[in-house]
Amino acid sequence: MEQLRQLGEAVGSINALMAFEAELRINPRQCRLLADACAQALAAVTGEVRAQLRFEERGGAKWRAIEAPLRELHRAFRDAEGYVRQCLGAGGDGGGISWWGRAAAVAHGTECVEQHLHGILWCVAVAVDAVEAAAEIAGSDPGEIARRRTVLARKYDRDMVDPTLFQNAHGRVYLVSRELVARMDMAWKEDRWLLSQLLEDMKSPAAARPLTKAERRLADVLAAPRGKVHPASVLLSGVGEYSVRRRLGGRLKEAQWMGESFAVKHLAGDAAEAEVAVLASVAHPNVAHAAHCFRDEERKEYLVVMDQLMGKDLGSYVREVTCPRRRVPFPLLVAVDIMLQIARGMEHLHANGICHGELNPSNVLVKPRQQDGYVHVKVAGFERSGTVTAGAKASSAANNGNANANATGGSGGDTCIWYAPEVLEKVSGGDPAAGRTEKADVYSFGMICFELLTGKVPFEDNHLQGDKTSKNIRAGERPLFPFQAPKYLVALTKRCWHADPAQRPAFASVCRVLRYVKRFLVMNPDQQLGQAVAPPPAAPPADYLDIEAQLLRRVPSWQGGAAATRVADVPFQMFAYRAMEREKAATGAHAGASDSGSEGNSLCGEENGAGATTPDDASSTVSGGTVRSRPESSDGKKTPVRKTDGKAPPRQTGGSSQQKVKSASAVKPPTTGRKTLGVKPEVPARRPTSGHASD
Repeated sequence: MEQLRQLGEAVGSINALMAFEAELRINPRQCRLLADACAQALAAVTGEVRAQLRFEERGGAKWRAIEAPLRELHRAFRDAEGYVRQCLGAGGDGGGISWWGRAAAVAHGTECVEQHLHGILWCVAVAVDAVEAAAEIAGSDPGEIARRRTVLARKYDRDMVDPTLFQNAHGRVYLVSRELVARMDMAWKEDRWLLSQLLEDMKSPAAARPLTKAERRLADVLAAPRGKVHPASVLLSGVGEYSVRRRLGGRLKEAQWMGESFAVKHLAGDAAEAEVAVLASVAHPNVAHAAHCFRDEERKEYLVVMDQLMGKDLGSYVREVTCPRRRVPFPLLVAVDIMLQIARGMEHLHANGICHGELNPSNVLVKPRQQDGYVHVKVAGFERSGTVTAGAKASSAANNGNANANATGGSGGDTCIWYAPEVLEKVSGGDPAAGRTEKADVYSFGMICFELLTGKVPFEDNHLQGDKTSKNIRAGERPLFPFQAPKYLVALTKRCWHADPAQRPAFASVCRVLRYVKRFLVMNPDQQLGQAVAPPPAAPPADYLDIEAQLLRRVPSWQGGAAATRVADVPFQMFAYRAMEREKAATGAHAGASDSGSEGNSLCGEENGAGATTPDDASSTVSGGTVRSRPESSDGKKTPVRKTDGKAPPRQTGGSSQQKVKSASAVKPPTTGRKTLGVKPEVPARRPTSGHASD
């Protein structure tokens, strides 16, 4: 009940701000959309609670099961309130420097839908799932409980796993009604048109306060489409005082302009024009992109005002928050949230035809958010190393450079540890740009996930450096996870760094899996500190990678990955995963406990070792704190493995170090020769579950 009261207060605060809607000059349509979405989310959740839970049991464990999802929804409401306050702060008649500064900061942003509505829609889906899970065990009448389970079974029937049917049947509850989805698609465009009309009125001779010449030039900057290059004089000697406050590393500086702090990137050289075009071709809350572009004709350089000022890079932040008493840098829920934000940023880049090529912790920027431990994440550094297949094209000279002048791969060591084996092959062959692909970016993402989950830089315990490390990576060597690492995240990470690029999932699939993993953690709060205690007490009731493989075959719109996932598609994705999870649980219940011995094939299955096995685990050896695949000879037999320095791998003695685990030969191998995406895992007999702690 306390969480519901807090949700009501948050929605009331947003409505109180929207009482001054007439004063909104920046993003009025998006603010109204956000306020309406919050109100509808509260109505949907309270309606589900009222229909499915008993009021007299409100102090019991069944109601406590929905507290964590409602806390996440409350956090999303507070973030939405902050966005409305920021836009309302840019109100007024446009007569002061602060108005121009705030308008320049928020006018081009897509945070309303891509960040805030994304969070609200995800939270509503999780909250509805939590209420349904509690309803299945609420009350004392067996007949009533049986009827509720029958209703839920019909709701999640496999025939309902269709986007159109889902929207028609459940669109209002999950905030994806046709009217609301249309507003999501049009709100940003409408606000851009309204801003252009406002600026035209301000420039009119009949305006109450005529604009100065400098203000007119700035109005042209705000009304121009993103990516248009303006004279540097508008920035350096226009409205407000422009001054550089400090260097942020590489070519990035923090500057004060019109009373607001901005990150400004200096670009020069033959590749500068292509880099500016790449930065202006994307716009996403999890991608560091250009908001306004300026060119100094005398110095032949560009000044790019970035969309948001970030604090530091991920590698530095991990080292900052890690200490002897806190070896794992983040709670599990925060780590998964960071992984999801990186994956969403990369999904947006790939959907726009951009391959990063230099994805590592030094090119992931973070900014701590509020007091809840969460951080805001942006992918950066793609403008030089990235290649564009549509739109602006980076030159080959740019492709051969690092993303930041001070980039060290996040560890101060070898940068090759972040590169995929096929990229290292191309580098050794003298063609570094040819190996930069979407699948290579997925490999680099897997290495970042390892650092987020363990607090250790990949291969940091390895005594080999430089070219020898590169050779070992190409030979199949990978970092070892500690024993207590969650197996379902270990499985996803290993799939991302798979030696065969074709086996690595696309970032759209990674995002769907991570959203559902995050749901599992929110609905099971005892799992959120699973890294710090060994072993975690439970795992998800189904293999999410297997569910993703089956849904890729069932839902045609998920195939190809040519376009990034729309925010309005998130509730259906969560619903489809839930339906498949229930179906698998029911199948396992009918199969009987005698079939549970094959559970070792599941990527989420319990294993006695470093985590769930993957295709490159079945035949591997442990070497120098890392795992290395054992190649096959021509006769099909496994050949002995020797490291590139000519020495045999050291024998494992079973220490207590976090990166030392049992040899892969000590882990029970899968019953099949090769684990492939899409093999159905066998599970012990049990009733249909929700992945909730109450089960």
